Amino acid sequence: MAKIIRPQRSKPAPVRTAPKKTSKKKAPAKAKPSPKAQAAPARPAKRSIKASKPWTPAEVREAFTRFAKANPEPKGELEHLNPFTLLVAVVLSAQATDAGVNKATRPLFEVADTPQKMVALGEDRLRDYIKTIGLYRTKAKNVIALSQKLISEFGGEVPRTRGKIESLPGAGRKTANVVLNMAFGEHTLAVDTHVFRVGNRTGLAPGKTPLEVELGLEKVIPAEFMLHAHHWLILHGRYTCLARKPRCEVCLINDLCRWPEKTV
Repeated sequence: MAKIIRPQRSKPAPVRTAPKKTSKKKAPAKAKPSPKAQAAPARPAKRSIKASKPWTPAEVREAFTRFAKANPEPKGELEHLNPFTLLVAVVLSAQATDAGVNKATRPLFEVADTPQKMVALGEDRLRDYIKTIGLYRTKAKNVIALSQKLISEFGGEVPRTRGKIESLPGAGRKTANVVLNMAFGEHTLAVDTHVFRVGNRTGLAPGKTPLEVELGLEKVIPAEFMLHAHHWLILHGRYTCLARKPRCEVCLINDLCRWPEKTV
């Protein structure tokens, strides 16, 4: 089929006319900025932790060398007598202070320091011992249940693997890491609210979740510091790198810290 070619229409020549005389109007004056607008300086964008320069291996080693020098043998603040009472204390410490847990468990552990004694004590009597601790009803139920499971599945002994500890009622990854570290000397690192804050604020191991921070810390902390790293970081967050008013003026690692808002 032949292609249809349409003729192009020629454009008419433009008609030139004399330009009209127009009166010149003054451009409106620009509004002056208000005094507040003139005085207010532009706010600098906050530098995010993730955008800051990562710690070098030498800096990480220096930080933990300082922690070790200041406190060579750090100890956890939860009082316990054996792996079982440690496990119970950690389960009870969820959303509670160590001091509050210790106050309740001192008399408790005098009468129930094994799974068998805890089961014999019973849930009702256990509640009476721990009623000053938050969520004590749920925690009493979990402690009795985990004690029964220890007896029926683990011969009355606290298992030495993370997965088995996590299988116990009321015990999660943080609980398992604390027990493995403190009771059995494993190089595990529990991330509580203090460790999570320190890891993110300093830029040592930024992460959106406790697991991300835990894995990040495990990657950067030298092996010789791993046994006590958990306690150094918790104590640092609890007494120095406070949530609302960090004490940067007495911080051991102030010069290494990447926090853009540090006070010194």
